[in-house]
Amino acid sequence: MIESIISDLKLVSNNKKATTLSRFFKTGKGEYGEGDKFAGITVPNSRLVAKKYARTIDYNTIQDLISSEIHEYRLTALLILVEKFSKKKLDTDREVLINFYLSNTQYINNWDLVDLSCYKILGEWLLDRDKSVLFQLADSTILWEQRISIVTCMHFIRNEQYDTFIQIAEKLLNHPHDLIHKAIGWLLREIGKKNIEVEKVFLKKHYKNMPRTTLRYSIEKFPEEERQKYLKGTI
Repeated sequence: MIESIISDLKLVSNNKKATTLSRFFKTGKGEYGEGDKFAGITVPNSRLVAKKYARTIDYNTIQDLISSEIHEYRLTALLILVEKFSKKKLDTDREVLINFYLSNTQYINNWDLVDLSCYKILGEWLLDRDKSVLFQLADSTILWEQRISIVTCMHFIRNEQYDTFIQIAEKLLNHPHDLIHKAIGWLLREIGKKNIEVEKVFLKKHYKNMPRTTLRYSIEKFPEEERQKYLKGTI
């Protein structure tokens, strides 16, 4: 089956787009995506391939795909997992998938791979379960595992559960990397859509000392006058 999947992916590859994506996802020396290889496949095309094979693919084949050196092949594997997870109803089947996902975080190694998979799989699974695994990921030295710990909380936020994200955000608030700053700001903004008071309580406590990028992302939808007060530290 892997040969058939790769054949389908090659049909929708584009060399010119691959060059553009390589720059966009920072694959140069010393950049966060250093050495990653792209085939130039759009996310919609990856989704189509994922949907085609999700019902019949086995975990050995997904393993071959998720461990590929090609970025979009890994993304397709993750989209297959998202699709499979949404269709599985038995907790025993879902737990197998969760364990597979967590055992392959080394291949979930760019922000799109994280953001398009973690909250749809881990987030839904952990909604009413022990969330200690997220704190273990937050304590990791690996940037992408730390981002997984944050973005997984999107599902909790959409279900009006905020405490886990707030704890992880406070733990990682002064992280050195911009991609963590952006993720925290993004989810703070999402909290604001559900409960603006919860977001403002967090901001009141941290806005003067949080990274500027986090603050800008979190208050992006605020009225301009209020936004400027936050930026100037006069709230």
